[in-house]
Amino acid sequence: MHKTIFFQLAALLLNPCLALAAAAGGDAAQLMGPMAQTLTAISAGAVFMGSNSYIGNAPNFMVRAIAEAHGVTMPSFFGYMLWSCGILVPLFIILSWLVF
Repeated sequence: MHKTIFFQLAALLLNPCLALAAAAGGDAAQLMGPMAQTLTAISAGAVFMGSNSYIGNAPNFMVRAIAEAHGVTMPSFFGYMLWSCGILVPLFIILSWLVF
């Protein structure tokens, strides 16, 4: 598979380790050696796009709770999803096109 697919799959999966296991066929040495570009794509997808939802990223819940405890108005789940669709999804498309 092309590395763009792995970038996008890792971003969409709640557990990118599944993509890692599928890519390497259970062999981590192969993924770190000849398939290093695939590992890079999976890692970038998981790190950069993991914040697309509260569900996939528990630290977002923590940040929201701390901000609300200090009186900062935070968006609802659907408000956050609206913001993430407007900002992060175009960024996801641009990164897919430019980098991978």
